[in-house]
Amino acid sequence: MERIGIIGGGHLGTMMAEAAHRMGMQIIVLDPQPNCPCSQYADEQIVAEFTNQSKMEELCIKSDLVTYAFENVPYHIIKELGIQYNIPQGEMPLFLSQHRLREKISATRAGAICGEYIPVNNTYELIEGIRLIDYPCILKTCDTFEKKESVILKGGTQFPEASRVVENHHSILEKWINFDYEVSIVVVRSIFGDISTFPVTLNINKGSNLLMSIAPAPIPEEIIHKVESTAKTMMRNFGFVGTLTIEMFVVGNEVIFNEMIPHPHNSGNYTIEACEVDQFEQHIRALSGLPLKETTLLHPAITVSFYGQDVEGVRIIEQRQLPRTYVHDYLKNEIQEDIKVGHVTFTDYSKEEVVKLMDQYWKSHLEESQ
Repeated sequence: MERIGIIGGGHLGTMMAEAAHRMGMQIIVLDPQPNCPCSQYADEQIVAEFTNQSKMEELCIKSDLVTYAFENVPYHIIKELGIQYNIPQGEMPLFLSQHRLREKISATRAGAICGEYIPVNNTYELIEGIRLIDYPCILKTCDTFEKKESVILKGGTQFPEASRVVENHHSILEKWINFDYEVSIVVVRSIFGDISTFPVTLNINKGSNLLMSIAPAPIPEEIIHKVESTAKTMMRNFGFVGTLTIEMFVVGNEVIFNEMIPHPHNSGNYTIEACEVDQFEQHIRALSGLPLKETTLLHPAITVSFYGQDVEGVRIIEQRQLPRTYVHDYLKNEIQEDIKVGHVTFTDYSKEEVVKLMDQYWKSHLEESQ
């Protein structure tokens, strides 16, 4: 029986462990929270911080292969342990996705189209960057592992705050993109180089957080093809193993890279109920050398996240036992407003039907514009 080590015992690690458990595998999870959500499917939990290299090595020793379920894992630890132990994803997906400038440069080289951007490391470079890119633009700190900060600059009013950020952090200045909509795609590559993609989703956000994903994305086939082609080309050129989720902006007929996430993602959670194989099982299959399955969409699906303020309404939905409605509770220790605590997937519902249910039971609301 194969033993899978999972770094990260939150909701994505939990769903990954659930898939591995269904496949007859043993699970060992490493997470700093005792009795983390993932532990319900794990044969053992190692309680340790993700920066604890000796405990990470203990996980590797006890496992046949190790994977990570979130992006804030120190890449240098994965790099060092990967020399001796089986960590098929390797450190490179983390190394690139944890730094916005490295991410943009590597995405372009891998075949994606990026919006205008320029690295800025002090106030003088910020001034010159704004002269080149012009308002509106957005300043983001490069290092997403240590601290994420961003400032939207619509004019000079926001400049003092942006100057404060850039004097304390290496940053990147990006031209503001007035996109028509945001999409994402989950792409998986096996240890043998086989690549599969899941259906493209249309994403609708609550602020900067994903609130709703719609599959299949109700967008032109031409755009679907561009998104799929870009994702496969990037994955092939990167040579990554495992799962990569890629978010893109669509402007007219153009598809512009936004960011990449080096693991299964919330935008792919609909696959659990709606596809022939879900993103978590496909991820495990890719890492362990099992053949990848077909990712055929069996049912149109809409997944809606729920936050602390929505729990009461979602509980009523559970009690009503609505048909083709699947509630996933992330088993958070604390329920707080604006903190994601679960998701609900509706299969064979129209967007209008789901929005009507949200109006009735959710306190969080859709934000259709940027």
